[in-house]
Amino acid sequence: MSAADQHPQTVDEEYTLPSVEALFAGTLALMTGYAQSAPDCPHRPCMARKLVSNLLHLSAHPQLSPPMQTMLANLRTRWQLALEHTAEAMAVDAAPTPLWHPVPARVQ
Repeated sequence: MSAADQHPQTVDEEYTLPSVEALFAGTLALMTGYAQSAPDCPHRPCMARKLVSNLLHLSAHPQLSPPMQTMLANLRTRWQLALEHTAEAMAVDAAPTPLWHPVPARVQ
């Protein structure tokens, strides 16, 4: 049986993966999106939170070897630190300046 016979024909960008591999692929895609986004992108904290969540699930996944689980747990810790740094940076950037008008208490 050839390699082509082992994989069913699929449409471009459509794959059938086991759950652990699909989660791993999605995590890599998120890492790519995070790395390619602008530092002031408002979606970066959301991407980092999802990465931390995915890495937490992967680090406890029973289909992965203990060394792989440990590596993913360490990676999750690093992304958690990046998330905290990103959140701090976004909070500093969002701080009002003296030239901004205060938000009205109510709109008429």
